[in-house]
Amino acid sequence: MPPVATTYSDTRLIGRVLYHFYVENRSQTQIARDLGLSVSKVNRLIKKGRDQGMVEISVQMPFQHLYQIERKVEQLSQLNEAVVVPNLSEDEETSLNNVGQAAAEFLLSRLRDGDTICMSGGRAIASMIDYINPKRKYAVCVIPAIGGVQGRAYTDVNFLAAELARRLGGIHYQLHAPAFVDSKSEQISVSSLRNVKEILELAKQAQIALVGIGSLVPMTSSYFQFTSLSSNEVEQLISKFKGVGQILAHTFKVDGTLSSLDFSNRVVGITLNDLKKIPVRIGVAGLKHKAEAITGALHGDYVNTLITDESTANEVIRMLKRTANR
Repeated sequence: MPPVATTYSDTRLIGRVLYHFYVENRSQTQIARDLGLSVSKVNRLIKKGRDQGMVEISVQMPFQHLYQIERKVEQLSQLNEAVVVPNLSEDEETSLNNVGQAAAEFLLSRLRDGDTICMSGGRAIASMIDYINPKRKYAVCVIPAIGGVQGRAYTDVNFLAAELARRLGGIHYQLHAPAFVDSKSEQISVSSLRNVKEILELAKQAQIALVGIGSLVPMTSSYFQFTSLSSNEVEQLISKFKGVGQILAHTFKVDGTLSSLDFSNRVVGITLNDLKKIPVRIGVAGLKHKAEAITGALHGDYVNTLITDESTANEVIRMLKRTANR
């Protein structure tokens, strides 16, 4: 054991270096000059101080608790990344816009020239497009992953794809087909049309998928608006088939499994299995009533990135914990 004086001397020197470096925010070069040490010696003393537990780093950031929420959602699911925005207002439109802005920033941070983006419609997706403001043009291609419904901008996927491509500086293709038809045979017929088949094949090969996650709340969910289901079919979908959410008009249960193969067979678009083969699958959804639908989407591994708001994320965490304990 070295003499006490030597041990104290070493410890005191480490303490002086750490104080100058962390408290006074001085550079290692300045510390070395003032203490008559080499820069490499100062670097070793700083490392030694950290290794001996003399340094505790506390990071205080605005909305720091959101990072903890994001990590919890990621830990409880198969997500690669969660992005959670704060609820700065009780106004739903404001919250949805905040989610859209975060989604726009996330997309631009991941986008590369040559990428193909396939997409759905939805209010959150439409909000995201409103915030797309790149600093340069991208050589990308934007393709609808499902047919659309005219009358509302956020359900007209051709319009949304064209607008996203315009803002990014890329090109787009249109899918001239309805999102939902009356029977499986009609779906087969429409999907077999050459121009429809070609677009859907391009969508399957996309590098990035942008999808909204819809709830199944009668009279409010866009799913019921563009499928024109009868009241009896709506009742069946929710009570009999246990549907809680939808992506690309394919409905699923809270455990992520399809709720009704019959209804999925009437969708003109890529399937959820097709979706799961796309490398980057960004789910954009806000508002607390979407929590059960988001939970089902996470269980099904239909998205590997989730962008949502704080209150919704907390409810999703609660549901993921509950389902994990079953």
